[in-house]
Amino acid sequence: MRRDSALMRARGGGTLQSLTGGLKVKARVQHPAVKPRKDRQGWPWVLRYWADELQPDGSVKQVRKYHEIGPSKGEGAISKKQAEVERDKFLAGLNGSIGKPATATEEDAVLFGKLAELWRRDYVENPMFKLAASTRAKYISHLENHILPRWCDTRISHFRAKDVLDWLSDVCDSWYMMADLRNIMSGIFTKAQEWEILDESRVNPMAKVKLPRKWKVRPERILDENQTARVLARLEDPHLLVAETCIATGARISEVLGLKLKHVDLDLGAIRIEQRNWRMDIDQPKSEKSRRVLALGNLIGRYQDWIASNKITDPEAWIFAQEEDPTKPMWDSGVRQALKKAAAAEGCDFPGLGPHSLRRANITWRQEVGGSAIEASKIAGHASTKITEEYTVVQLKRQDELTRRIQDKLAKAAKRANRTNKVAEIQVEQVA
Repeated sequence: MRRDSALMRARGGGTLQSLTGGLKVKARVQHPAVKPRKDRQGWPWVLRYWADELQPDGSVKQVRKYHEIGPSKGEGAISKKQAEVERDKFLAGLNGSIGKPATATEEDAVLFGKLAELWRRDYVENPMFKLAASTRAKYISHLENHILPRWCDTRISHFRAKDVLDWLSDVCDSWYMMADLRNIMSGIFTKAQEWEILDESRVNPMAKVKLPRKWKVRPERILDENQTARVLARLEDPHLLVAETCIATGARISEVLGLKLKHVDLDLGAIRIEQRNWRMDIDQPKSEKSRRVLALGNLIGRYQDWIASNKITDPEAWIFAQEEDPTKPMWDSGVRQALKKAAAAEGCDFPGLGPHSLRRANITWRQEVGGSAIEASKIAGHASTKITEEYTVVQLKRQDELTRRIQDKLAKAAKRANRTNKVAEIQVEQVA
């Protein structure tokens, strides 16, 4: 998208005034003479020009300034003609008007709220970019509830890293929320540069906002095998089959509830993840790597029985449909409530327990039974193994198992050493 077209699409007009809240920055054509300044060494070529400086109250003050081009005498001296060429290059930005590059002052006067409005309309809500519904909802929620109430009327030049960091510390209850808010604001500036509304050489104000070391509100937990078995025993279909699918395949709850009959291949013994259901918004998977085929293992028979008992024959029919309206898929809230109730009855409920905990358990256990991190990552549909690392919980039971293996290895080595020493002692005695 060209810079002028992006500006023309901004609400309220075709110039940067629509992004500055109506603040008018005087456009002038300057062509001052180049003269040597004899009171300085080398008699440098200089020119005087008018510059607009943005004031803290949002007003603009006109200031007369000098610009030094190069020496007219001595080493490295340039001719007047060369100095005039350099002058014209320097003034090219200052003499900008509609459809031409904005001056630094014009960019400084841009209101963040106006940029955010443009970003939301032309990126977040633009179907062309195909953002997942959950991502769109998160961006809009953070904009409306946190970012804009604080930064809507702030001009670009007034952003300070410490102010942003102090604000993040006040409003965020987790490190992940801090990262989300900062990254959204950074993305707004980045898009403005991509669309050539802001100069690409301008430093993104969020680049200097360095977050503290990652911290978590609560420790990451999963149910162990025994607890999981007890909880599942308290569930009934369809909640049981949904939970079993999450724990066995590592699929996201939105992916399981997005399954239609056409996605289930009982001959192959697998399900194909080709869409997801996020709060009744049916959309493509979270990322391209989320499109995958997942083996059902011993759940094949369970799916055969479920499909047969519910007379699911239409390829477009939902595998897990609402009881009152089979044309719609189930909500995930029902599965979550059933899990929490069952876990509470077994005395193993904890904050954050839900279908996502089952996915986390699958990723952890898959590696415990011999799967590699790469295998676990691909099966989970993660973009990278780094994300898989975040999901993996090294349980105390697993640590104890590995620790005992190390200790056994060391004990066997010690026994071998003792036997070797005894043989050596016997040989010495025989020689003696």
